[in-house]
Amino acid sequence: MEKQTLPNATAVLVLGICSIVFGCFFIGLILGIIGIALSTRGRKLYKEDPSLYEGWGSLNAGFIMSIIGTVLGGLYVLYVIVVGGTVLTMLNNMPHQ
Repeated sequence: MEKQTLPNATAVLVLGICSIVFGCFFIGLILGIIGIALSTRGRKLYKEDPSLYEGWGSLNAGFIMSIIGTVLGGLYVLYVIVVGGTVLTMLNNMPHQ
């Protein structure tokens, strides 16, 4: 019996890579979340019967990179909020002429 490729394995891998590459923009956060969501079905199928499927390496690597991209995107969002808040506070505290 021929092994089937796990669903969305390639898509999850591409989304994981893109989420890291675009982690310094808001796009990385979104791509990472989509990659994590797409990987859940394939991970469940593989854990039920690993002998039927191939592509676990791609799926797992994409899942891990999606997590990393999501974390980087989240840190970037926090950075923008903190720096934006600091700049606004500094501008509001400047003396008016």
